Formats: sequence, structure tokens, C-alpha cells
Amino acid sequence: MNETVTMPTMRPVDVAERREAPSDQREPVFEIQGLAARYGANLAVKNVDLDIYKNLVTAVIGPSGCGKSTFLKCFNRIHELGGPAKVSGRLELDGGDLMGLHEVELRRRVGMVFQKPNPFPKSIYDNVSFGPRLFGVRGRADLDSAVEDGLRKAALWDEVKDRLKDSALGLSGGQQQRLCIARALAVQPEVMLMDEPCSALDPIATAKIEELIFELKNELTIVIVTHNMQQAARASDRTAFFWMGELVEEGETEAIFTNPRKPMTEDYITGRFG
Repeated sequence: MNETVTMPTMRPVDVAERREAPSDQREPVFEIQGLAARYGANLAVKNVDLDIYKNLVTAVIGPSGCGKSTFLKCFNRIHELGGPAKVSGRLELDGGDLMGLHEVELRRRVGMVFQKPNPFPKSIYDNVSFGPRLFGVRGRADLDSAVEDGLRKAALWDEVKDRLKDSALGLSGGQQQRLCIARALAVQPEVMLMDEPCSALDPIATAKIEELIFELKNELTIVIVTHNMQQAARASDRTAFFWMGELVEEGETEAIFTNPRKPMTEDYITGRFG
């Protein structure tokens, strides 16, 4: 007999703000059909069908080693940098074949933030201006504007505006992670991928990142991998649960946590395994 699952404590956000549009009015950014990814003989992601919708936060949850991060990396093909990963299936971005895009253009449109903050050993200004420079922005006024815009969107401008020439390595861990978000935002991506972005941060810094995620979804689509059930419940609109490389269940976050369709999903979110 199924038991009622208690929803983890949520951030004080009005429920109406989290309510999705009717399914026939949602616009998919990613459309995924039969997606598989393997490292040699190891099949890390198995035959996944999933849509990721515009201006929503989708959390990808599951135990360690279940293929979450590999799945996320397929969205901007960053696994290609590692060499051995091979991806098959259909993955579309805004209706076009993602695999056919030039990787530089793809990674401009689909930014990524990693588990551990990884600022460049350069100034705060040079970190955020790196992307715009790469894509041909040369004028000082344009670079200044891109830097300020990225830092404001990452809720970091007021904290660093008077020390833009200081080394980014002098920032706190939470500030460094927001700087990495600002660096990705400076090239105006359509999608932000976040791979365990708060796992190395303290609770205060984590709360700032989660609040930032909520604000950013007004401008772009966010996919976040997290092992933290409460974070998935607080920060996401939709949740996808993976087990052993397979997508077990996906849907609205509140439904996943309060009335999951699959017994395995219920077992995982109630801590019976994982």
C-alpha cells in the first residue's frame, strides 16, 4: 500500500508563481528521443525520451552513478572533450538537430556551471568578459556592459563592482560560483545547465544560488542535477528521476514528491535507498 510522501520544506514562493502553463501551451527547448550515451562498453544513459520546457527549472535526481551528469553533458556535448563518450538517439534544440550545431555556437547557447567553482586565474572583469571577447566583442563600452549585465543577473554586481580588477580567486566559494554563473550569462545563453552547483557550498551560499535559479528562469531555461531532494523540491518546476541510466519517472515536481507514479520513485525520495 502506498504511503503519503511528505513534501520537503519549500522556499517561501507563492504557489501561483510555480504553476505551469497547461501542457499544450508549454514550449519545449530540448526534445529528446531514444537518447543513449556510453563510455566504451558501459552504457551510462539508456534510451531516454524527455522534453525540457522553456523558462522552467528541471531537476535531474537519482543516486550516484545513475547517469545524471552524463545525461546533462549531452545537452551541450561537453562529453566530447573527454574523448570516449558516444551518444546516439535524437536530441533537438529549438526544433533543430543539436548534434549538427558547431560546438562553439552550441556552448554559447547552452551554458554550464559545474559542481566545483572554476573561475579562471584572472580578474573578476576578465572572467566575465572572456565569453563576449571570444564571440567578437571588442569595444570597451560593450564589454563593460556585458560584464555588468552578467554580474547583475548573477546577483553579484553590488558585492564586486568596486574590485573588478581583483583576482577572482580571492572571492568566497559562493561568490566564485555566482561568478561562474555570471561568466556563462555574459554571452546570453538560452539554457543554463547546472551540475550539482551547490554541493561544495555552505547553506547561506546555497540559498543565494537557489534564489538566483528562481529569478533566472524568467529569462532562460535551467536544468539542474542534484542529489539533494529538498533542493530539487525547492528550486525546480519539473523533476526527472534516473536509476541505472534509465529515466524512471518525470513530471511536475510537486507531483513527483507527493504522489509518484512508480514505487521506485517513492522508495528513492523517501530514503529507502540511494
